[in-house]
Amino acid sequence: MLNRLLLGLPAIIGIVVGVVLVLALIIWAISCYNKFVSLRTHCDDAYSGIDVFLKKRYDLIPNLVETVKGYAKHESETLQRVIEARAGIAKASTVDEMVMADNALSQAIRGLNLVVERYPDLKANASFMSLQSQLRATETELSQSRLYYNARVRELNKSVQSFPGLIIAKLFKVKTRQMFTVDSPEERQNVKVQF
Repeated sequence: MLNRLLLGLPAIIGIVVGVVLVLALIIWAISCYNKFVSLRTHCDDAYSGIDVFLKKRYDLIPNLVETVKGYAKHESETLQRVIEARAGIAKASTVDEMVMADNALSQAIRGLNLVVERYPDLKANASFMSLQSQLRATETELSQSRLYYNARVRELNKSVQSFPGLIIAKLFKVKTRQMFTVDSPEERQNVKVQF
């Protein structure tokens, strides 16, 4: 009887080792999946931060345009570009669209800055100065939000593309995300909000 038990011991050990390995693999897969969920949540949270500051800038622009209109009635083309670029932000539904709309609005604001330079009285207007200060602060906060978002996306993308996490990423269809970037050299420059 003892001989039979001893002969069956390797099979029992093999089964136990197999069960332990399968459990370890399942625990690892669950851990990887939960990490991806956490990383995606961080990316979504960071993107919502960008959205908040884009909305804040979006809300400031009509007041800024109205203030400039009083001084620069014949600069309607520049003001129209700002208004159209602002509308593009509202229509954007994907990260790519948001990046393009944000870049267009930044360029339009640069054009508005050139118009304002031609009107010294406007630069002395208290209402305009307050709006300009709020816009400058919003641009700074927006820039910081973009950096935070890109850091979160970088972390997610690295995890999705690295072995062995890429196995779980493919299994659960976790995809990389696009960073918030600028497209042209002019857009890479800071928006000057000094009027």
